[in-house]
Amino acid sequence: MTTSATSGTGPTENAMRRALKRARDGVALDVTEAAVLLQARGADLDDLTTSAARVRDAGLAAAGRPGVITYSKSVFIPLTRLCRDKCHYCTFVTVPGKLRRAGHGMFMSPDEVLDIARKGAAAGCKEALITLGDKPEDRWPEAREWLDAHGYDDTIAYVRAISIRILEETGLLPHLNPGVMSWTDFQRLKPVAPSMGMMLETTATRLWSEPGGPHHGSPDKEPAVRLRVLEDAGRSSVPFTSGLLIGIGETYEERADGLFALRRVSRAYHGVQELIIQNFRAKPDTAMRGMPDAELDELIATVAVARHIMGPAACLQAPPNLVDSEYARLIGAGIDDWGGVSPLTIDHVNPERPWPQIDLLREQSAEAGFELRERLCVYPEFVRRGEPWLDPRLLPHVRALADPETGLAVPDAVVEGHPWQEPEEAFTSSGRTDLHASIDTEGRTSDRREDYDHVYGDWDALREAAAPGMVPSRIDTDVRGALATAADDPTRLTDDEALALLHADGPALDALCRIADDVRKSAVGDDVTYIVTRNINFTNVCYTGCRFCAFAQRRTDADAYTLSLDQVADRAAQAWDVGAVEVCMQGGIHPDLPGTAYFDIARAVKERVPGMHVHAFSPMEVVNGATRTGMSIREWLTAAKEAGLDSIPGTAAEILDDEVRWILTKGKLPTATWIEVVTTAHELGIRSSSTMMYGHVDQPRHWLGHFRTLSRIQQQTGGFTEFVTLPFIHTNAPVYLAGIARPGPTTRDNRAVIAMARLLLHPHIPNIQTSWVKLGTEGAAEMLRSGANDLGGTLMEETISRMAGSSYGSYKSVKDLIAVAEAAGRPAKPRTTLYGEVPDERQRAAAVSDGHLPELLPVLE
Repeated sequence: MTTSATSGTGPTENAMRRALKRARDGVALDVTEAAVLLQARGADLDDLTTSAARVRDAGLAAAGRPGVITYSKSVFIPLTRLCRDKCHYCTFVTVPGKLRRAGHGMFMSPDEVLDIARKGAAAGCKEALITLGDKPEDRWPEAREWLDAHGYDDTIAYVRAISIRILEETGLLPHLNPGVMSWTDFQRLKPVAPSMGMMLETTATRLWSEPGGPHHGSPDKEPAVRLRVLEDAGRSSVPFTSGLLIGIGETYEERADGLFALRRVSRAYHGVQELIIQNFRAKPDTAMRGMPDAELDELIATVAVARHIMGPAACLQAPPNLVDSEYARLIGAGIDDWGGVSPLTIDHVNPERPWPQIDLLREQSAEAGFELRERLCVYPEFVRRGEPWLDPRLLPHVRALADPETGLAVPDAVVEGHPWQEPEEAFTSSGRTDLHASIDTEGRTSDRREDYDHVYGDWDALREAAAPGMVPSRIDTDVRGALATAADDPTRLTDDEALALLHADGPALDALCRIADDVRKSAVGDDVTYIVTRNINFTNVCYTGCRFCAFAQRRTDADAYTLSLDQVADRAAQAWDVGAVEVCMQGGIHPDLPGTAYFDIARAVKERVPGMHVHAFSPMEVVNGATRTGMSIREWLTAAKEAGLDSIPGTAAEILDDEVRWILTKGKLPTATWIEVVTTAHELGIRSSSTMMYGHVDQPRHWLGHFRTLSRIQQQTGGFTEFVTLPFIHTNAPVYLAGIARPGPTTRDNRAVIAMARLLLHPHIPNIQTSWVKLGTEGAAEMLRSGANDLGGTLMEETISRMAGSSYGSYKSVKDLIAVAEAAGRPAKPRTTLYGEVPDERQRAAAVSDGHLPELLPVLE
């Protein structure tokens, strides 16, 4: 089976008849059936489009806009035509010499961009479609020189800056097409654009990898890379446009596979706002100038099959300027949108194909029985969803142009600039601010958020994705030999030996723990260290979508709260009064908190209690702060240090393996970014802890990889103060309630993890901490006999684990922690965050109060 570009035999009559019947009956198609239907022609194609149109009509009725076909009134802004890729069909991309000879810069200047945007606003346009080549500075020194001369670190920085100016000075809404983006790029651009996009084009890897293919020599056109971009958009809650470019040499099976890949992403994250089916048009002066255009029937069949695969809720468009006025056939095949249409600018990607007049589109749509309505660049569904899909800084701009009932554009809305700024009064005390205490007396309001069914993505798709990673590894290595290596020199343990020990049980596990305890004694002695500290979780409002987290709440949930700066400072002062040497401060990724809020928090504590060590802000919070301010991670951490930050918790690590991370969390930072944050912090002299949360959808092989990663980082930077084990608390965790995760680690798992942390991190990370919050007194004492040397802190308040269902309380007194050490047969010793000696004055204050606040109440049994 081949495309129109090559010859080949088609499907049998029986295969076509069966596939058409399944489409008519609304039965889910598979790839083979879809490939058959892509070849429907004549009466078969009419049959296919009729059923596809019914699917579309049902979706429009369910969305509350029956008989409506939409478009976006836009201007096309080609920010730069330089690109590091070499697609063989593209005339959009050029080279620096041609730009110079034409009198153009390497990038459009801000004045040039704003001139187009202002004219668009005057003409009633509401979308600024910003299109550009991929990472031109990586290929062209002239692009790098332009960015340097204008003060931008990279192209994404310029895209962000010009988007803000468009919002503030013209009122148009930017829709960004900067090509392949990283997860961090999405965090940088999400606050400045309601929607973004990138065509998948094809999943046929051979068209990229084989010489002569249309994408050969183009690093950004590798299908796996582009699919990762679509997934990162979904994880970041960015309304995203994608689609296929048909007729570039793909087979029908490959085309069908591309559609199913798009459906998988859409189903998993609910973030694909529209799907474009674009037909290839050969252009002169390109390597593919002799390739025949994709025929209209190819396009019609692909639109119809896409409608069947994507379903009634999908928004489907085909560019009207590429079909020679065959509008009725496209409508009949199942589209519900015409895409962006400009009354002002040309289509710079297809400059030879002028946009149709909007009045003509309205007339043609009406002849087909549809009313043409204007939408914004962000689709109505996402306008109505609001958070987390629209950043609070964009909401005033979107609301100025959108009908609040339908989510469509208000046609005669005044298009004018509005300030792009942080929400006011970010640190107003609100909600259940006593949760740190009342969680122990009253509990949480319910076991899950009201948006549980959709905020985390599609649970069925997640269950399918999680299954392969949860399959245990086969272990053939001799455990006795591995124990001998561990006892002799744990640094010589191979991966196979380490994996065997991570699976150890019974007498082998007992022997492993004895070896780990011996290594502990030789490395750090018998003292069990602890710290008098207070946890301060300044907000639990968060829309990141971590599936293991029972702490995060929407701002409207009954258990949601945010502390004021005075309340944060008050809690730090209370902790100081009872002997604390540290406050550990972390919070949810609250959409209203500006990126500078973290500086304010650190500064508020230091101003109230100058001697307090501020151990605060997970790597996820660091990235959030950096992307919201437009600063680099290094710049943001430097500013945080100047504001009073002393060290950071190495939380948000979970498991440093993206196979597991993307099951556990919808939108948290990927492994590479976590590593970037902690290594940058260490380079700046900001120490951190390191952590691992285990016992959910992971396996021992993932623990091993995590330990090896931490060891490599420590050998490079020396910045980790300790390793902290975080057993998964399952009770109220969404991923457990969905029936995907295990009910936390077993006692065997806990002992093996502590023992192997001691051995695999030796001698680079000498301090191994166990968690009394998650394991209780007896469990913590057992871990002290298995290689741990540290009990963590008194905490004074602990909300995160308690919200998840931990039954071991929110605080421990100094005497309680000493008793845990004694239960393990060891002496206890107070420490600072950096494992230094605690001043006598602090020890005396802790002794008087026993290290806890007098108003804290006992835990309800």
